Amino acid sequence: MKVWQIIDEGGIDALQSAERPSPKPGPGQIAVRVRANSINYRDLNTVRTPGRVGLAFPRIPNSDGAGEVIAVGEGVTGLAAGDRVAGCFFQNWAAGAISEAAMESAQGGPIDGMLAEEVVLNAHGAVPVPAHLDFAEAAALPCAALTAWNGLAVSGGLKAGETVLLLGTGGVSIFALQFCVLTGARAIVTSKSDDKLARSRDMGAWRTINYSETPDWAGAVKDLTGGAGVDHVVEVGGGGTLEQSLEAVRVGGHIAMIGVLTQGAANPMPILRKSIRVQGIYVGSRAMFLDMNAAIEAGGLKPVIDRRFAFADAPDAYRCMEAAGHFGKIVIEF
Repeated sequence: MKVWQIIDEGGIDALQSAERPSPKPGPGQIAVRVRANSINYRDLNTVRTPGRVGLAFPRIPNSDGAGEVIAVGEGVTGLAAGDRVAGCFFQNWAAGAISEAAMESAQGGPIDGMLAEEVVLNAHGAVPVPAHLDFAEAAALPCAALTAWNGLAVSGGLKAGETVLLLGTGGVSIFALQFCVLTGARAIVTSKSDDKLARSRDMGAWRTINYSETPDWAGAVKDLTGGAGVDHVVEVGGGGTLEQSLEAVRVGGHIAMIGVLTQGAANPMPILRKSIRVQGIYVGSRAMFLDMNAAIEAGGLKPVIDRRFAFADAPDAYRCMEAAGHFGKIVIEF
């Protein structure tokens, strides 16, 4: 079978196309014919700087993929050949709180990922695909969608009528926008692109802010909320945006800390002064994934796919992610 693998510190240009034997499922495992991957910023960073996370070479990248079961190992029940499944980001986080053991089972990092024609997954590390989604759409769910769901529905307890600030229009933020619309919450979206803001409004964003034209976007958020601030922030920027996010959230509000796309330092005093709850979010468990898929299926939600690349053109998909011009998800189809 064909795979793409990281072989050294050479970045995207050093990704290697290779042949490996087809893997066989052991007890409690399933073999999956992969039909699509999606790329996350984490995957791009892993390819660009594998030494930063102590990656062992060679390593198959990408946490997110979907396909059909082609074989099941001894003791597996509830899954059979032909079933459509998506792999879980963490192969050993079925339910409950995250653990060190779960973190060591992250695909495309500590263990091989999904950028291969065939993979073996733990049976408790896969979920059925919602019936209305194709493989590319299903492949968009394991990391970005589940991160947004955990940050808002699980950690945040999102309710109808609440107001949510979403930074940017990448995969997590667009899924968060869709979950806001599904829940009946009001979303405020920021971007430096008026075209992306217009698309966000078309998808149901309540208000939008061009942060290039309005550098004090926290002040604009306060104005839009009558001075109170938002109930939740989906914080994907990191150090460079956290200080304004702390200003934009209401007293007693909630920040789902998800990304570290920018560098900077934030004064922690507002967390104390405003009794803000800042929760680190690292994707989610299989149990959360199942709950999210039930909501996606009931609401008929369709992931937003920006670009689709062929498996042979996988390096170009990473370059597309690196260019940061996408709206929603970037997908590789097999």
